[in-house]
Amino acid sequence: MSVYDRLSKLQISLPTTAAPSAASVPFVRTGNLLFVSGHIAKKDGKPWVGQLGSQMTTVEGQEAARTIAIDLMGTLHSALGDLNRIKRIVKLMVLVNCEPTFTEQHLVANRASELFVEVFGEIGIQARSAFGVVQIPFGSCVEIDLVAEVR
Repeated sequence: MSVYDRLSKLQISLPTTAAPSAASVPFVRTGNLLFVSGHIAKKDGKPWVGQLGSQMTTVEGQEAARTIAIDLMGTLHSALGDLNRIKRIVKLMVLVNCEPTFTEQHLVANRASELFVEVFGEIGIQARSAFGVVQIPFGSCVEIDLVAEVR
């Protein structure tokens, strides 16, 4: 089953790549690695603002991470023209805007990781880091970047 068949089965449509809001580009390819810039959580087209542990729950953070994973796939598609050219999702870095006592960053990150596996199968299994941070641009609740190996 192709990546696009899996996306269709999951009723996921990919967004177009948004222009970066900083002095950077959405992605950089070097050799067979594609580095995708951090994507923040959005809700209704605007930054999904909130801090986990005080203003947001872990479940809301997980949904934010899932929406970012979809946005990241949209950027991968824009970069490559075909998601089936991805050889491996290598690494995710997940930043969670949270209270100092919040300890479920890994659970928030799991939802993005799981979606990559649902869509890409075994090649979607990746290395990952998840950090709690004091703030993310625009006050967003979650930010994720990734590295993919491509054909």
